[in-house]
Amino acid sequence: MDDSTNANARITPRLIDSLYTEAMLLADEARGYFDEAGRDERQQLEPFVRVGFACESLKVTTRIMHIVAWLLTQRAVETGEIKSPDGRRPERRLGHANDSDPAVVDQLPEAAQRLVLSSADLYARIKRLDEGQMDDQPAPSPARALMGRLERDLIWNRDR
Repeated sequence: MDDSTNANARITPRLIDSLYTEAMLLADEARGYFDEAGRDERQQLEPFVRVGFACESLKVTTRIMHIVAWLLTQRAVETGEIKSPDGRRPERRLGHANDSDPAVVDQLPEAAQRLVLSSADLYARIKRLDEGQMDDQPAPSPARALMGRLERDLIWNRDR
């Protein structure tokens, strides 16, 4: 397909399923690490770094939640569960997730760094897909823009 085709056509059920599987595996890995395996590593950190560890674990979770919600919405659109295929509606867009602070991430244990970077990478890929849907909006009509300007000028001149 060329770039002039609809972005929804590029977001195939197979791609959605693949990304969903990746997101769920990452979610399970993050839960396992932050809830269990990472506890010992977290306790060995300096207090300030421990706070950064907690913040970054929340950012990882938030990214994954936004990703999964977006993918489930895309799947619902594909299957017809959501009737309108317009993925550009605000409630169907990818939610905002804060970026990680590289200085904080550098101080974290290696396993935590991997999870932070993996979640940021997956979020960035999904964000590109989401923004691609917005890029495919039709360009505003030059004729409508001209009509709008004429209308404003006529009203402005009439009110003078």
